[in-house]
Amino acid sequence: MRDTHIDHSHMAPSILPADVPNLSDDECLACLARAVETPDSARLDEVAALIGRLAVAIE
Repeated sequence: MRDTHIDHSHMAPSILPADVPNLSDDECLACLARAVETPDSARLDEVAALIGRLAVAIE
């Protein structure tokens, strides 16, 4: 069997939202809990990004 070389420089882009820092699932969930503790429409983008980050982890 021949070895196959895979060029990783042309990998598909990440489906994780770009504006969410690299967090563990537990850290992400804690940030989400803090973000929804008090209603604040200014944090909707952050909440959506955190939910999206967690949804990717579930899939």
